[in-house]
Amino acid sequence: MTGKINLTKEVFGIQRDLPLNYVNRDADKILVDSLDRKHHVVIYGSSKQGKTSLRKKNLSEDQYIIIHCSNKWDLSQIHINILKQAGYEITVSDKKTTTGKAKVKVTVGWNLFAKAEGETEGEYEKGKETEKAPLELDPEDVNDVIKALIGLKLDKYIILEDFHYLKQETQNDFAIALKAFHENSSFTFIIVGVWLEENRLIAINGDLSGRVKSVNADNWSTEELFQLISDGEMLLNIEFDEVAKVKLIQESLQNVYIVQEVCYELCKINSIEQTVEGETTVLDCKDIEKLIQHVIYQHAGRYNKFITSFIDGFQATDLEMHKWILYSLLTSPLEKLEVGLRRNEISKVLNDKHPKGENLNPGNLTQALNSVASLQIKKGITPIIIDYDSSNLRINIVDKGFTIWLNNQDRAEVLEAANLPID
Repeated sequence: MTGKINLTKEVFGIQRDLPLNYVNRDADKILVDSLDRKHHVVIYGSSKQGKTSLRKKNLSEDQYIIIHCSNKWDLSQIHINILKQAGYEITVSDKKTTTGKAKVKVTVGWNLFAKAEGETEGEYEKGKETEKAPLELDPEDVNDVIKALIGLKLDKYIILEDFHYLKQETQNDFAIALKAFHENSSFTFIIVGVWLEENRLIAINGDLSGRVKSVNADNWSTEELFQLISDGEMLLNIEFDEVAKVKLIQESLQNVYIVQEVCYELCKINSIEQTVEGETTVLDCKDIEKLIQHVIYQHAGRYNKFITSFIDGFQATDLEMHKWILYSLLTSPLEKLEVGLRRNEISKVLNDKHPKGENLNPGNLTQALNSVASLQIKKGITPIIIDYDSSNLRINIVDKGFTIWLNNQDRAEVLEAANLPID
């Protein structure tokens, strides 16, 4: 026992704050080292695998500004939101950029994120109420944005959360802009996204090689998950059955979200709301199987919505490519789902099962695969469940809960409900 009284909700379960049983992993070391060397960092992994906790553990709130990306944004809107969070107030200018779009006026706003300390245009002198002429810039021009941020003397990391929500075109444009940020300023970006592709930004822009470091937040070893549970036991002065712990980690498929939630539910049914005083309490874990299923099936509605929505695609078409991509996943064994389904494996299934068979144009499959993330976002499936790794030509399930849920379903019933061939 630690001697301190801790609430169960502060230890186990998903929460806004950093859990007290946080376990340091290799990802922590890579993140700290990369930031120390002033590399831009991409934190990637499946949903609910600790990406946000990794950032919160290693950075204090006064060290960064944070921007949550939207699927409706283009590059200029990313830049405008960075400027806003840095401390600028933005208004539309009457002047036009070289492309015919409106410029924006930026003036320094006194807020919690930044203070005006430069001698650049576009700032108010606090206390003296002296206003200088606003700075007018092209929000699409990364050079203008860099100049404005330097004028603020911004000394914080810039975090782009939910980068995977951005349209592919916007991701491509930002990958180009990031090289300019690296070469023409000292600003460091931390980009957070739900995917399993190690070098996604480098694949988009090869010039980022050596300038961007990827941090895999997805991998949790068996030892790390045991440590997570063990630390929680110590903090609450409780003890789980060893067999139950092994079963939980195995059936979670190394999913830290499921481990944390099931541990919380175990404490709840054993009436453990905070640290137990006195002797260590041994918990009743006989319902561990039911609790695992309970946590997984909390998302059954979202998984069913994903299947029915994804099948429809963006609109009705003769080829129904997204429907047959999903068919390939729904008929794959667990070992395939865990490592991802390669493009040639999907193509083989389509040749065998699609009405047009071998007459399908390979370009149709490529186009559909490249749009799987944007389709889910358009359909309101967030966080996304599957993603396409264009570098390794592989569909990955980035919500491990879906893999576990699907593995516990009668596949024939799932296929029948989706109006897909059962054989």
